[in-house]
Amino acid sequence: MSMAVLVICGVNEEGRREILAVEPMAEESEASYTEVFRKLKERGIGTPKLVVSDAHSGLVSAIRREFPGASWQRCKVHFMRNILAHVPQKGKETFAAELKEIWQAPDGGEARKRAEEFIAKYEKKYPNAIKCLEDGLEDSLSYYAFPQTEAKKISSTNMLERLNREIRRRTRVVGIFPNEGSYTRLVTMHLIEYSEDWSVNRNGYFGPGSIQAMLTQAGV
Repeated sequence: MSMAVLVICGVNEEGRREILAVEPMAEESEASYTEVFRKLKERGIGTPKLVVSDAHSGLVSAIRREFPGASWQRCKVHFMRNILAHVPQKGKETFAAELKEIWQAPDGGEARKRAEEFIAKYEKKYPNAIKCLEDGLEDSLSYYAFPQTEAKKISSTNMLERLNREIRRRTRVVGIFPNEGSYTRLVTMHLIEYSEDWSVNRNGYFGPGSIQAMLTQAGV
């Protein structure tokens, strides 16, 4: 049978990355995500300032239910792919290059201005793509509320995607696992290596100034 594994990463108050959970999942559903988040809370995780993920409806619902008050950032990379799925191959390159400029704006106000101009330019030519953009735009701009933090690190799930690629590479070698436990052990041992590297790295994922600013903003 096909089996997925959910990996959750976080950044602590020292600005260092941590692997928070490695959970096998038979299916992606609101119930399975909710169970994982409740386990995290039982282990002492409080409400995070920002949660970054794709827009899976069950995942988003679980985040909002279990972490009320947390901001949610829709991964801009996944979002762009969702939008581009509605654009013919012939015009995709130019459309994508201009679309990307929205999230390269220096602040949220400028990003929204660029989005308005982009929508006006393409709404008749690619109406389905523009509707997708309009429906998810605000959720993709949440990271602008944290200007003290490097945008590229909190605007997408790229950090997780790199881990996922390595997980797929290693599990592909084995192919078929005898049971769920053996699969989880291999993935966990691989992630422990990453976690150890992160813990000894002199430079945290976020600089101390970024973390202090976020804590001050939160009133900590």
